[in-house]
Amino acid sequence: MDNDFELLLLKNQLCFPTYAAANKITRRYGPLLKELNLTYTQYIVMIVMWEHKKINEKKLVELLYLQSNTLAPLLKKLEQKGFIELEHGKSDKRTLEISITKEGEELKKKAVSVPKTLREEAWLTEEEAEVYRKLLYKILNKGKEFEDDN
Repeated sequence: MDNDFELLLLKNQLCFPTYAAANKITRRYGPLLKELNLTYTQYIVMIVMWEHKKINEKKLVELLYLQSNTLAPLLKKLEQKGFIELEHGKSDKRTLEISITKEGEELKKKAVSVPKTLREEAWLTEEEAEVYRKLLYKILNKGKEFEDDN
Protein backbone atom coordinates (compact mmCIF):
# COMPACT_ATOMS: atom_id res chain seq x y z
CA MET A 1 0.00 0.00 0.00
CA ASP A 2 1.19 3.50 -0.81
CA ASN A 3 2.67 5.18 2.28
CA ASP A 4 0.37 8.18 1.87
CA PHE A 5 -2.65 5.89 2.12
CA GLU A 6 -1.26 4.26 5.27
CA LEU A 7 -2.41 7.46 6.96
CA LEU A 8 -5.99 6.50 6.14
CA LEU A 9 -5.95 3.13 7.91
CA LEU A 10 -8.25 3.05 10.92
CA LYS A 11 -5.50 1.66 13.14
CA ASN A 12 -3.38 4.76 12.37
CA GLN A 13 -6.03 7.28 13.39
CA LEU A 14 -5.78 9.21 16.65
CA CYS A 15 -9.34 10.47 16.34
CA PHE A 16 -10.98 7.04 16.20
CA PRO A 17 -9.74 5.48 19.45
CA THR A 18 -10.25 8.86 21.15
CA TYR A 19 -13.86 8.97 19.93
CA ALA A 20 -14.55 5.31 20.72
CA ALA A 21 -12.96 5.53 24.19
CA ALA A 22 -14.91 8.71 24.98
CA ASN A 23 -18.13 6.96 23.99
CA LYS A 24 -17.29 3.89 26.08
CA ILE A 25 -16.41 5.97 29.14
CA THR A 26 -19.44 8.24 28.80
CA ARG A 27 -21.78 5.23 28.40
CA ARG A 28 -20.35 3.75 31.60
CA TYR A 29 -21.30 6.93 33.45
CA GLY A 30 -24.94 6.62 32.30
CA PRO A 31 -26.33 4.23 34.93
CA LEU A 32 -24.31 5.87 37.70
CA LEU A 33 -25.58 9.34 36.80
CA LYS A 34 -29.16 8.16 36.37
CA GLU A 35 -29.21 7.60 40.14
CA LEU A 36 -28.31 11.30 40.53
CA ASN A 37 -30.89 12.47 37.97
CA LEU A 38 -28.10 13.92 35.80
CA THR A 39 -26.93 13.51 32.24
CA TYR A 40 -23.19 13.37 31.63
CA THR A 41 -23.01 17.00 30.50
CA GLN A 42 -25.09 18.11 33.49
CA TYR A 43 -22.67 16.16 35.69
CA ILE A 44 -19.61 17.99 34.35
CA VAL A 45 -21.36 21.32 34.91
CA MET A 46 -22.04 20.26 38.50
CA ILE A 47 -18.40 19.23 38.95
CA VAL A 48 -17.40 22.80 38.12
CA MET A 49 -20.11 24.18 40.40
CA TRP A 50 -18.96 22.04 43.34
CA GLU A 51 -15.48 23.47 42.87
CA HIS A 52 -16.34 27.12 42.19
CA LYS A 53 -19.75 27.65 43.90
CA LYS A 54 -20.37 30.72 41.72
CA ILE A 55 -19.13 31.31 38.20
CA ASN A 56 -20.09 33.27 35.11
CA GLU A 57 -21.24 31.58 31.93
CA LYS A 58 -18.18 32.69 29.93
CA LYS A 59 -15.78 31.05 32.39
CA LEU A 60 -17.91 27.88 32.51
CA VAL A 61 -17.87 27.64 28.70
CA GLU A 62 -14.08 27.99 28.78
CA LEU A 63 -13.57 25.34 31.47
CA LEU A 64 -15.85 22.77 29.81
CA TYR A 65 -14.77 23.37 26.19
CA LEU A 66 -18.43 23.86 25.26
CA GLN A 67 -20.29 26.42 23.17
CA SER A 68 -22.60 28.78 25.05
CA ASN A 69 -25.57 27.65 22.91
CA THR A 70 -24.88 24.08 24.10
CA LEU A 71 -24.61 25.20 27.71
CA ALA A 72 -27.80 27.29 27.89
CA PRO A 73 -30.30 24.39 27.84
CA LEU A 74 -28.15 22.44 30.33
CA LEU A 75 -28.19 25.35 32.75
CA LYS A 76 -31.96 25.74 32.43
CA LYS A 77 -32.46 22.04 33.21
CA LEU A 78 -30.15 22.19 36.23
CA GLU A 79 -32.00 25.27 37.44
CA GLN A 80 -35.35 23.45 37.04
CA LYS A 81 -33.95 20.57 39.08
CA GLY A 82 -33.02 23.04 41.81
CA PHE A 83 -29.25 22.41 41.66
CA ILE A 84 -28.21 25.88 40.46
CA GLU A 85 -29.53 29.43 40.30
CA LEU A 86 -29.12 31.68 37.26
CA GLU A 87 -28.94 35.44 37.57
CA HIS A 88 -28.12 38.13 35.05
CA GLY A 89 -25.27 40.43 36.07
CA LYS A 90 -26.22 43.62 37.85
CA SER A 91 -23.83 45.86 35.88
CA ASP A 92 -24.10 43.93 32.58
CA LYS A 93 -27.36 42.10 31.87
CA ARG A 94 -25.63 40.06 29.16
CA THR A 95 -23.49 38.37 31.82
CA LEU A 96 -25.02 35.24 33.33
CA GLU A 97 -23.97 34.33 36.87
CA ILE A 98 -24.44 30.73 37.97
CA SER A 99 -24.56 29.78 41.66
CA ILE A 100 -24.89 26.40 43.29
CA THR A 101 -27.89 25.88 45.56
CA LYS A 102 -28.11 23.98 48.82
CA GLU A 103 -29.69 21.07 46.89
CA GLY A 104 -26.79 21.19 44.44
CA GLU A 105 -24.31 21.01 47.31
CA GLU A 106 -26.21 18.08 48.83
CA LEU A 107 -25.97 16.22 45.52
CA LYS A 108 -22.18 16.30 45.83
CA LYS A 109 -22.36 13.77 48.69
CA LYS A 110 -24.05 11.24 46.40
CA ALA A 111 -21.97 12.12 43.35
CA VAL A 112 -18.66 11.17 44.96
CA SER A 113 -19.66 7.55 44.42
CA VAL A 114 -19.34 8.00 40.64
CA PRO A 115 -15.56 8.49 40.35
CA LYS A 116 -15.03 6.01 43.22
CA THR A 117 -16.92 3.32 41.30
CA LEU A 118 -14.98 3.98 38.11
CA ARG A 119 -11.65 3.91 39.95
CA GLU A 120 -12.57 0.58 41.51
CA GLU A 121 -13.17 -0.82 38.03
CA ALA A 122 -9.51 0.00 37.33
CA TRP A 123 -9.58 0.53 33.59
CA LEU A 124 -6.21 2.22 34.01
CA THR A 125 -3.72 2.38 36.83
CA GLU A 126 -3.50 5.74 38.61
CA GLU A 127 -0.22 6.42 36.77
CA GLU A 128 -1.73 5.56 33.38
CA ALA A 129 -4.77 7.71 34.12
CA GLU A 130 -2.56 10.68 34.98
CA VAL A 131 -0.55 10.32 31.75
CA TYR A 132 -3.76 9.95 29.73
CA ARG A 133 -5.31 13.02 31.39
CA LYS A 134 -2.20 15.13 30.71
CA LEU A 135 -2.08 14.07 27.05
CA LEU A 136 -5.78 14.83 26.56
CA TYR A 137 -5.42 18.30 28.07
CA LYS A 138 -2.40 18.90 25.87
CA ILE A 139 -4.57 18.13 22.83
CA LEU A 140 -7.48 20.21 24.15
CA ASN A 141 -5.31 23.23 24.83
CA LYS A 142 -3.54 22.97 21.47
CA GLY A 143 -6.93 22.63 19.78
CA LYS A 144 -8.03 26.01 21.17
CA GLU A 145 -5.76 27.69 18.62
CA PHE A 146 -7.74 26.11 15.78
CA GLU A 147 -11.13 26.88 17.35
CA ASP A 148 -10.22 30.55 17.70
CA ASP A 149 -9.54 30.74 13.96
CA ASN A 150 -13.12 29.74 13.08
